[in-house]
Amino acid sequence: MRLVTFEYQGSTRLGAEQDGHVVDLNRGYALLLATRGAADFQARADRELPADMRGFLDLWDQSLPLAKEVLAFARSVQSTGGPLAQAMVHPLQAVRLRAPVLNPRKIICLGLNYRDHAQESKAEIPTDPILFSKYATAIIGPEDPVLLPSVSKEVDYEAELAFIMARRGRHISKTQALDYVAGYTAFHDVSARDYQIRKPGGQWMSGKTFDTFAPMGPALVTKEDIPDPHVLDITCTVSGEVLQSSNTKHLIFSIPDIVAYCSHIFTLEPGDVIATGTPGGVGFARKPPRFLQDGDVAVIEIQRIGALRNPMRHEGR
Repeated sequence: MRLVTFEYQGSTRLGAEQDGHVVDLNRGYALLLATRGAADFQARADRELPADMRGFLDLWDQSLPLAKEVLAFARSVQSTGGPLAQAMVHPLQAVRLRAPVLNPRKIICLGLNYRDHAQESKAEIPTDPILFSKYATAIIGPEDPVLLPSVSKEVDYEAELAFIMARRGRHISKTQALDYVAGYTAFHDVSARDYQIRKPGGQWMSGKTFDTFAPMGPALVTKEDIPDPHVLDITCTVSGEVLQSSNTKHLIFSIPDIVAYCSHIFTLEPGDVIATGTPGGVGFARKPPRFLQDGDVAVIEIQRIGALRNPMRHEGR
């Protein structure tokens, strides 16, 4: 299932892609309940299948099966057309896709999790995951502009696979880790290197969490559609030039490794976004360096997930 957060006629909603359309899951469930004769169909839909992604993930074990029912219902009403279909199914081109999770409790990122990136950074291969975080104010979605801050001249690109948590857990074992994961999305860890690296002592959080520095999307693809997240091609193209090309099989720490490590430090919660790190080919390591410029367009593409496209725009423009 391809879960999305979308905007339609001024309202931000939870949906799922199907047959070139977006199905409004909450509205579809309310209509399904109404056809079954439920008197309080909208209130019940709001309780059982919320209209926002984090609410949906909070009720994952209940909401996911209901979403599958709604998709089957949507397909049946689409075949006949009429007001039911119009109320719950919208052409993909008629909606604006947002970041899949707009308000995660945590955004956790890994540094140096591909050997070639560690080597190009002239860093030692880590023996434990290197963690840092971003704030939710950095989140943007597909086609939203990344604002290049006036105080930085070295804004860099980083293509990453991110996974999103479905269940709350602490001290999760590696063998159980994927049971806690909802699915996967593309993530762009935009980085101001002159803040991250060149400030005294290094300022990873400062360099990583400028507003708009966490594009993600276009969808949360559930794990049933990606049974092995460690065999996915991943690329970053900037203004038509392929600058990163790798595969998630090269991750130093796998997703189970990451879940186990993080959950032994802090509680993981539904909707938490965890970005797994970037492969080699980043701009600061090139000779000459290749930093993002006003007018550039960055596309992060991951096999089975799709493309995350964002234009670059100077903050003052």
